Amino acid sequence: MKRNVLVDREKETKKQKLLEQLGDAHLQYVTPKDNGFNQLWRTKYAKLAIHEAEQTPAKLHQVMQKAFLTLFKHGCLFQDLVQLKGKDFLTPVSRILIGQPGCTYKYLNTRLFAVPWHDGNQNIKYNTEDLSDACKAFYELNEFLYNQTKHELHKFTTDKQRTELSDVSPQQISFHNTEKCNQEEVESFNVTLINYMNPQNMSYLREEPYFGMGKMAVSWHHDENLVEQSTVAVYNYSYQDSAPQTCDVGNESKWHVGLKIAWDIETPGLALPLNPGDSYFMLDGLNKTHQHCVIVGSQPRFSSTHRVAQPYTATLKYIQSRCKTALENLCVIPGTGESKLKSLETAILQQAEEIHNEVEFDWLRQFWFQGKRYTKCSDFWVSAMAELEEQWRQLETMTSLVVEELVKEYWTQKERDLLLKSVLPLLAERHDLRKEWRKRCKCRLAKSLPMDQMPRCYPYWKEDELSMPLPFDLSSILSRLENLTWENI
Repeated sequence: MKRNVLVDREKETKKQKLLEQLGDAHLQYVTPKDNGFNQLWRTKYAKLAIHEAEQTPAKLHQVMQKAFLTLFKHGCLFQDLVQLKGKDFLTPVSRILIGQPGCTYKYLNTRLFAVPWHDGNQNIKYNTEDLSDACKAFYELNEFLYNQTKHELHKFTTDKQRTELSDVSPQQISFHNTEKCNQEEVESFNVTLINYMNPQNMSYLREEPYFGMGKMAVSWHHDENLVEQSTVAVYNYSYQDSAPQTCDVGNESKWHVGLKIAWDIETPGLALPLNPGDSYFMLDGLNKTHQHCVIVGSQPRFSSTHRVAQPYTATLKYIQSRCKTALENLCVIPGTGESKLKSLETAILQQAEEIHNEVEFDWLRQFWFQGKRYTKCSDFWVSAMAELEEQWRQLETMTSLVVEELVKEYWTQKERDLLLKSVLPLLAERHDLRKEWRKRCKCRLAKSLPMDQMPRCYPYWKEDELSMPLPFDLSSILSRLENLTWENI
């Protein structure tokens, strides 16, 4: 949390300095109509690749258009109530995450939970057959864009090596390229973030501040929490009057993707017009070195942004494994049902409390803060969260056992202080975060959402809830433990 705050402050400082340098002026940017566009692309934006609509099979276009409109028709696209610099705001873009079962993606203190796509190997129950077909379509698009990504990366690597080894014999170049390409491993995309943007419903859009490109649907940013050096592939589809848009429209009314080198005021930016069915690829490390934004067009637009989300700490299997690790220290005596801790070792107890906070605030509360949206497509996450909640309740029992142990007489003061130093800050953090999440659930923006999207403060229980071993409000517990420290004796 502290690291995120520092990163946000650093970005804001850089942004303010850049705007101060510019004053009322704008930086230069180019479009395909301008002289020098291709030269700038080759030298400064070489890891950006564009596939025009004709490079994608017509049948896949038809399937994708139907899939987008199916999600729209079933009300499966949502504005996110996100948090930036400690403040809540609703995204102007409506979206949903689709991907490998159990995958999630986190941005702006919001964890999105992927509706499983249909790859034919998973027994996923969808609410309707057309939603099942839509999720299957996004899997098919994902496979296609992944293959195109491999092709573009191979092409980029080959061109780069030819340039670098222009004075070496053809045999050496061929051997070097073959060896290089064999070593490369392109990770499969595991999620796609579906975005829906309708300019008719987005009257509060900001002007692009650096180049004067126009109004932004999505501000300048790097995509967060992706595997290092992974590619982002985006499929674009705009339409008119709920029918596919096949005719070319004026350049001024098209949607554009804007790109710039992060915090660079010397290199011109790019603004690329997007036709229905076009795809673009931010290859390799482009997402890290460059920022991108989306400039509004005149028609409603869908996009499917395929990426490699961090698989290490962002999957259901990961958090289930973490819970299992913590619960290995819990023993339930057969017959009596009495619970005991196997070990009172400080490191083990501290780890369990860290996992407790992680599952509560990074998973359970994140999920329920987004209302009932995940019931719109399938029951996958509802059942998964029910299992996580049961494990979390066992972690609550473990915390109560730690508290009971700490007040016993057999500890030396040094032993007790060591344990308190490890556990007490985590309980204080839990107390503060519960208040913060409850406050967010009651904010004005939260109350403005439709009932099925309204944030729910869950888990929550009242003081007299007998099924819970500890109160929701930990004030009394914290006071009791603080009085056990050496300074208060």
